[in-house]
Amino acid sequence: MNSPAAQSPDGYVRSEVADGIGRIEFYHPKSNSLPGAVLQELAATVTAVSRTPDVRVIVLQSGGTGPFCAGASFDELAAIETAAQGQQFFSGFAGVILAMIRAPQFVICRVHGKAAGGAVGLIAASDFSFAVDKASAKLSELAVGIGPFVVGPVIEKKIGLASFSQMAVDADWRDAAWCERRGLYAKVVPDVAALDAAVDAQAATLAKANPEAVAMLKRVFWAGTADWDTLLAERAAMSGTLVLSAFTRQAIGAFKAK
Repeated sequence: MNSPAAQSPDGYVRSEVADGIGRIEFYHPKSNSLPGAVLQELAATVTAVSRTPDVRVIVLQSGGTGPFCAGASFDELAAIETAAQGQQFFSGFAGVILAMIRAPQFVICRVHGKAAGGAVGLIAASDFSFAVDKASAKLSELAVGIGPFVVGPVIEKKIGLASFSQMAVDADWRDAAWCERRGLYAKVVPDVAALDAAVDAQAATLAKANPEAVAMLKRVFWAGTADWDTLLAERAAMSGTLVLSAFTRQAIGAFKAK
């Protein structure tokens, strides 16, 4: 996988397949934030890789050495002018989540840094996640006048209503140990070298697993999500409306000015 290049001002999504492992990497120069174009490409790439016949496991990672992902692009949030545009933007997160949970392979998430907002939803949508011990996570949506509506269902399913509500109400950082205890992270390791070793070892093992058994387990893991196309669209509409409010406009402007 190539590392981020300075000539990628709009970010990228890249994938490669080798030895039964499909690796997908996304990147954006602004703390790996996710504009709509990257979200759409990421969802399409997850779907395409999951349909590749020789792929037995998928690894999702981000580029660079900073945050794993800063969540939604604040530049795009500030540019939304209608509720329909807002719903379309937030539906980008729904598309990635649905692609991940409906892939017949296990999705391993490699979390090399902090995760905020929508990033927590992507991690929750994986089947197994590894993180470094500095990979704090938070749901920052309420602090900017919206809420974690689209990512809420997958986070709640992963870590339970109590832990999800704690993150949603108190929009502060949770350390990696907290995330591991709640099940957002499956394993926490001390550094990136250990992270890569753990991800590679787990991916190699799963690439040798019975794909029929894996697909059946995926259906068990994500039972009860058949109506999520409708649910997440409704949630995206909620966020798309809120982002137009005067309160949220002011909060986003203040955040960008920091």
